[in-house]
Amino acid sequence: MKKILLIVVSLLVLLVLGGFIFCKVNLGAVSKNSVEVDFKVDSGSTYYTIGSKLKESGLIRNELLFKIYVKLNNVNGLEAGTYKLNKNMDVKEIINTLSKGNNYNPDAIVITFKEGKNMRYIASTIAEFTNNKEDDVFNLLKDKEYLNTLINNYWFIDDSILNDKLYYSLEGYLYPNTYEFQNKDVDIKTIFKTLLDEMDKQLTPYKEQILSNKYSVHEILTLASIVELEGARSNDREGIAGVFYNRLNSGMSLGSDVTTYYAAKVELSERDLYTYELEDENDYNTRSSSLAGKLPVGPISNPSIESIKAVLNPKMSDYYYFVADKNGQTYFAKTYKEHLAIKDELINSGLWYQY
Repeated sequence: MKKILLIVVSLLVLLVLGGFIFCKVNLGAVSKNSVEVDFKVDSGSTYYTIGSKLKESGLIRNELLFKIYVKLNNVNGLEAGTYKLNKNMDVKEIINTLSKGNNYNPDAIVITFKEGKNMRYIASTIAEFTNNKEDDVFNLLKDKEYLNTLINNYWFIDDSILNDKLYYSLEGYLYPNTYEFQNKDVDIKTIFKTLLDEMDKQLTPYKEQILSNKYSVHEILTLASIVELEGARSNDREGIAGVFYNRLNSGMSLGSDVTTYYAAKVELSERDLYTYELEDENDYNTRSSSLAGKLPVGPISNPSIESIKAVLNPKMSDYYYFVADKNGQTYFAKTYKEHLAIKDELINSGLWYQY
């Protein structure tokens, strides 16, 4: 009897273990590889009725076990719509995705706005990925009624954006990031609101520090936009911000080439500037003596939070010049003579960076 009992117990254990392994395998993912599948749930469908469809789509291994799992876990809340599922999802993950409702929009578009880019790039990007035109962007930027609504809705926007000397009213205010929109018919106001909301999110943790600064939000974003471009290949944005503050405090011009390019409406990698462009006295060109000790009239790019933080927390020193080599190493100098010597050394060492 003991032998029989032992055999029965062993068989039961094997049966339970085998059943566990069978369920685990058949409730697991069909594939280890990522294979996306658009899965449509028709109106009136239930988890019971979609079992066969999931099996036909190659998303589950066993229809019966799927139905048993649904029954034992009291799963409900299935909504009609198209879902993006994956063959590397197990049954639990598939049900969790379906139970959240239709979270997949096949018409959605994703747009990446890169940091350090100007409004012409933003307009071009919007025109490329949506059904809007570049001129639609530029026309909205001139709409005073629209701009006044932004001034009323966002704490970091004031009358500075209404200055007629600005090339583009919202330059510097549209936070660079990757965003998803409903479809190509998205209007420009919705795009701008999304980017402005993100700027609000990024700036709010520093709101008290920003509002207590001697420089306005517009001026902080202006300097940050310069640091963004000047420090794009640098390992020390805080040090660069400190140099610019030293120049402002001493009444020197910032002497930033990136502002001169922006003033001429020429991209950095496009071509060298002509003499008349270098010497042009306007409200953006900080090589001009007319801007000695002053910032440009507005931002020249849309800066990242790293550059904004660098302006809020600069590394103060007695340096008035800087240059970064092609590896991102930044060199600071107190005098123009020292600056030229560093530049010559970098050129001779093959480390000089050219746009």
